Amino acid sequence: MTVTSDIRRREPDPRPPQQGARQSADERPVEFWPTSAIRAALETDDLAVWQRIVAAIKRDPFGRTARQVEEVLETARPYGVSKALSEVLTRTREHLEANEREEVARHIRMLLDHSGLGQQEFASRIGVPADEFAQFLHGQTSPSAALMVRMKRLSERFGRMRSARQGTDG
Repeated sequence: MTVTSDIRRREPDPRPPQQGARQSADERPVEFWPTSAIRAALETDDLAVWQRIVAAIKRDPFGRTARQVEEVLETARPYGVSKALSEVLTRTREHLEANEREEVARHIRMLLDHSGLGQQEFASRIGVPADEFAQFLHGQTSPSAALMVRMKRLSERFGRMRSARQGTDG
């Protein structure tokens, strides 16, 4: 048997099947499954299908599949896998939120460094207690969007002042 270079790996069609098509939900990416297919998958004891659902949740913990699983878990009788999926939802969301807080903390540290101010002075000038600002710097909590804008403006203002002083000193 000769294999030619014309043979290519076929990707599943992400579009929903047309009326009368024989494609089952299992063949499509989980993100394209209707809620009824998620419900049906949770009623089975097919570990491979559950793993696909878990992988979709981990890719996007607040996405469509995660919300569908939440909906199914809220309205359906408890399946054997329901407790595990609830735990997956909780843990993946917590992990994502921790990563997001750390990203915000890195940005705040950059703003602080650019300003040239000390932590207490910066905190005072944005109107928050020093201990609250320290929580932002360590990724324990995140500031509001308005406070982030205030920090950016302060950093830019003091950064310009510092640059101007360095320009006249040199």
